[in-house]
Amino acid sequence: MKKIFILSAIALISVWTGLDAPAGQQPPQPPPLTVQNIKGHIYLVKGGSGANGGFFIGAKGVVVIDAKMTAEAAKQTIAEIRKITPLPITHLLITHSDLDHVNGLGGFPPGLKILAHAQTKKDMDEAFQKDEALKPLLAYLPNQTFTDDFDLKGLGEEIRLLYFGPAHTSGDIVVFFAAEKVAFIGDLAFIGRDPLIHKQKGGTSFGLVKALKDLLALDAETYIAGHNDPLTKNDIQGLMTSVEEKQAKVRDMIKAGRSLDEIKAAFGIAAAAGAPAGRSWPSLVEIIYQELTEKK
Repeated sequence: MKKIFILSAIALISVWTGLDAPAGQQPPQPPPLTVQNIKGHIYLVKGGSGANGGFFIGAKGVVVIDAKMTAEAAKQTIAEIRKITPLPITHLLITHSDLDHVNGLGGFPPGLKILAHAQTKKDMDEAFQKDEALKPLLAYLPNQTFTDDFDLKGLGEEIRLLYFGPAHTSGDIVVFFAAEKVAFIGDLAFIGRDPLIHKQKGGTSFGLVKALKDLLALDAETYIAGHNDPLTKNDIQGLMTSVEEKQAKVRDMIKAGRSLDEIKAAFGIAAAAGAPAGRSWPSLVEIIYQELTEKK
């Protein structure tokens, strides 16, 4: 079982990064796991297998944000926390259901308070049920869910869990530390590449624009995303503008009678012949096209 899980994780890492190793070569290895202090008692966890995460050292315990992609990466995270504080980990906050944010749950101690949006729990349950290698993670499904904003109190400071509606998925939450003006935003922002929208999980590009506007309205200075270094309001503003411009251009081309293939070609995203099938998800332009043309 353990061997199957490791192989599954390696395959998922390859798919996530969009890289396919040439025949006979191993997929790229993740960078070493590191911890960076962001502000006060808030830390960013980078590297290792899976997306960026983080943790907050409270008065009586540690609150971890997202769970990495493998149990080994989760254990590395715990080891780094132990270098800073002996306080126990008490809470685990899940920003959304993507496997590079939740597959490491098995590396955490049992009995934690695991919080997520109700839709995220549903998506996790379905993913874990489908894969025999992931079924042990059913024991780590969120044990506290919500469908709107939720405030965590009594941890040394208030932590706000904010829900802006469907965007990257239909269960994305933002973990906001108002006192430090720091927001962990999961995969609501990608800088240097197009955003990823999981339509099969209820994600929507127009919902993403709304979420980005809501992020800009927050009294935040630092945004921690799953796959970038810490971001600023300017980064979020630039991303929102870029997505809106793509939406407007696709809308105009649809009105002009252009086909999806013609629209993709205009954006330079037509698949090259013989290209490896490393990316299994549609491009942002395809998602926008689907949203604008599907029957309401």
